[in-house]
Amino acid sequence: MARQNDTFICQSCGAVYSKWAGRCDACGEWNSIELEPTEAAPPGGHTAKSSSRGKKIELVSLRGDIVQEPRIATGNKEFDRAAGGGLVPGSALLIGGDPGVGKSTLLLQIAAGLATGGANVAYISGEEAVAQIRLRASRLGLVDAPVNLASATSLKDILATLKANQSQVAIIDSIQTTWSDTLPAAPGTVTQVRACSQELVRYAKSSDCVLLLVGHVTKDGQIAGPRVVEHMVDAVMYFESETGRAFRILRAVKNRFGAAHEIGVFEMTGTGLKEVSNPSKLFLSENEKPVSGSAVFAGIEGTRPVLVEIQALVSQSSLSSPRRAVVGWDSARLSMLLAVLDARCGLNFGRHDVFLNVAGGMRVSEPAADLAAAAALVSSLFDTALPAETAIFGEISLSAAIRPVPQVDARLKEAKKLGFSSAIAPMNVTGGTLELQKFETLDDFVRWLRNR
Repeated sequence: MARQNDTFICQSCGAVYSKWAGRCDACGEWNSIELEPTEAAPPGGHTAKSSSRGKKIELVSLRGDIVQEPRIATGNKEFDRAAGGGLVPGSALLIGGDPGVGKSTLLLQIAAGLATGGANVAYISGEEAVAQIRLRASRLGLVDAPVNLASATSLKDILATLKANQSQVAIIDSIQTTWSDTLPAAPGTVTQVRACSQELVRYAKSSDCVLLLVGHVTKDGQIAGPRVVEHMVDAVMYFESETGRAFRILRAVKNRFGAAHEIGVFEMTGTGLKEVSNPSKLFLSENEKPVSGSAVFAGIEGTRPVLVEIQALVSQSSLSSPRRAVVGWDSARLSMLLAVLDARCGLNFGRHDVFLNVAGGMRVSEPAADLAAAAALVSSLFDTALPAETAIFGEISLSAAIRPVPQVDARLKEAKKLGFSSAIAPMNVTGGTLELQKFETLDDFVRWLRNR
């Protein structure tokens, strides 16, 4: 008979310890290490099955026939965009998000769209009863969609149901509530999440069933449970929202079948999530008169061009250590940019409080936003508004050189579509239908703005 050992596992990152500790050395989380009982191997360290010799695997060459299966359209263009153009048969997607952001609402709408299109969809919830799901479907106007519902948490029962129903799409809400009776650990622990995910992904690959897993997130925004789950699945998506705002962003951080960092934008309404086909309008202010400290950045999210407004406020500080606050951008990038403006352009931000904000709650991560952020900062410092209807993009190096950025044509086309007439860009930019104001260094731009 197998012995039972006590193993301590971090519920945040999955690190294993032989004894309890208050802080996980791997991820730095406090009070995340919990006891999980596991079955020990018999003396000798090998089971009868594992001691047998393995079967030879046939090796093949890279050349061969490739069958491209058509993607399954969900009927939701924003979700399909984030997923890389639709769902691939046999793929597994992990979707995480804060509580109440609308994960279940989104997936119920996706399930209804797929079922209406003829797909055999199974929606299995471990967090809600069937009556609660029906109530949400009634509110969303989806009661006539032929979706197969169930409320279950047992992995054995879920797999048996999917096989018997021959489901083409399976939605599991959520993986943290699913448990296997072959493991002594409690539901939601690292051991259970890892084992249940592995079995569900294995079933999806063997049956060409599309698997959509809902994952809880930790307080720092990461999907709860072991990171190995993110390696198992084909795509990892985060459903994000900004507090107090109605729009939601579905962001693909990993995708084996499409572009990473692709986004889909939705607006939460009383009747569910509505697609936002032109998200740039959400992130731009409607001020007709230009104001100082405001710059429009022509960015790229995945393959989609998006225009966002970057706002800056520079004010005289009475503190010995002036304040630096940034929302929606990397604070380390802001510090670097201020140092370049001080050292290379002769500006003095050391005696000023600096506040930087990306309007609309959008998060910008690409280096191409450097020039727009610098333009907003200098504009606020000089109290001089930038030219109206002007989009800005460019990366800034430590030498204050304005470096080229990719996908220039897409940025200029998006700006043109939204009524912009000019752009401030690096020197190497050519073509396009906008009037271009090009600069080689940040110092050239500062002198140009100072003389306006």
